[in-house]
Amino acid sequence: MNLHTILVSTDLSAPSRHTVQRAAMLAQQIGAKLELVHVLDQNKLSELLRLLGEKGKLWQERIQLQAQESLSHLADDISKPLGLNVEHYLVEGEVLESITTQVDVLKANLLVIGAHGTGFMRQQLLGATAERLQRINRCPVLTVKQPPRTTYRNILVPVDFSPWSLNALSLALEIAPNAELTLLHAYEAPFEGKMHIAGENEEKIKRYREKVRQEADARLRQIATDAGIATKDWSPVVIHGDAVDRILEQEVEQGTDLIVLGKHGLGIGVGVAEEFLLGSSTRQVLIRAQCDVLVVPYR
Repeated sequence: MNLHTILVSTDLSAPSRHTVQRAAMLAQQIGAKLELVHVLDQNKLSELLRLLGEKGKLWQERIQLQAQESLSHLADDISKPLGLNVEHYLVEGEVLESITTQVDVLKANLLVIGAHGTGFMRQQLLGATAERLQRINRCPVLTVKQPPRTTYRNILVPVDFSPWSLNALSLALEIAPNAELTLLHAYEAPFEGKMHIAGENEEKIKRYREKVRQEADARLRQIATDAGIATKDWSPVVIHGDAVDRILEQEVEQGTDLIVLGKHGLGIGVGVAEEFLLGSSTRQVLIRAQCDVLVVPYR
């Protein structure tokens, strides 16, 4: 893909600093340009003016000045230790729309956002913000969940053999070419449940499932070959079961610090309308994973 411009959205909170740090580390590592954006919610500013009148104007100016100063300090604090030249932008408007507009204006090809909070609250925040950005953006979106201590060292790429799989794999290699790479395919043999209900011999079902596993393993190795990955540079995991559950299990088992996956699964179209949607499995991984998650659209 050749990532050249990384845009990171920050709300200037203490946790969002981790998001900016991760984006800066990536920019330095791959030689990309780093841009920061903070959006002042126009709806809230308008409400301030409505409630406070003339005094509201003074508060609005104060808020704008404080935001500009905080954004400038953040850009300096993050960029100087890494030797980066960081541009930063303060914009006013509807938050999600403003961020996506900034992606287009700057021609950014990676958007980095944060996920704050834990448990139920984190899921609500992801549902309201990160997931919506994932849906409406047509560039890859990295959701940062953990403080960045090092470059990514262990990447998990779920592969479903859809057009998104190769894109996700290619971007994973670009972002962290020296990381340990695990390709995962979770499979369920077609109509296996109906075979059990019909009383089919258990040994025959086992052989049927094994045939499906072997075919999936061969396809997984082929997609690695197509991506130009040497056999020694990746590990295969082909495992029976629900895709989301297996991804989350492997996240823990492999010590994963980044999951890279496509927006959709097998059988979904790749038209313009579909690119703005988010598959249910992708959504569940985005919400439930503890590590960072990079969602890649089809190209």
